[in-house]
Amino acid sequence: MNVYDFDNTIYHGESGMHMFWHYIKRRPSLIRHAPKVVKGVIDYKAGKVAIDDVMDRVGEVLTSCIEEAAGDFAADAREFWDKHERRIRPFYYKLHQPDDLIISAGPEQSLREICKRLGVARYIGTVINEQTKELEFVCFRENKVKAFHERYPGQEIENFYTDSMNDKPLMDIAQHVFLVKKGKIVQLK
Repeated sequence: MNVYDFDNTIYHGESGMHMFWHYIKRRPSLIRHAPKVVKGVIDYKAGKVAIDDVMDRVGEVLTSCIEEAAGDFAADAREFWDKHERRIRPFYYKLHQPDDLIISAGPEQSLREICKRLGVARYIGTVINEQTKELEFVCFRENKVKAFHERYPGQEIENFYTDSMNDKPLMDIAQHVFLVKKGKIVQLK
């Protein structure tokens, strides 16, 4: 099976950050969360954030944004991807296989829509309870491996594509690893 990280791998940019700005356009009062969100993304990319920190730092902001801005998750995701689907990197369309898995720190509600558009049936992401709007599971670092084994027991990762050493736990269990930087792919393992 081929497994892909999403943000900055097959998607050009940080979809969570783009979605945050998408929500700010709808509810300008959310701008008050911008410093915390920007710092969180920078710390995440630098590998300075532990899973518990993500839950504490991002969970509160995410819940607040969802409560204030989100109406219908599915409708929000459709509207967002209508504008941002063009950011899928061309290489992915060439490599796409029917059994691909996309695994991301992004919310599953957002992944569901883009994966449907890409013809990808399997995805794993951060879990947000649609009724309570609370963060239940952060799909980040070693949690990605945990979620992979829980949902696909006994399956192996033949090829894993990522942009970040934050995905080292997935790299360790993959047969082959490819680093994607600005759409260029380099095999690491």
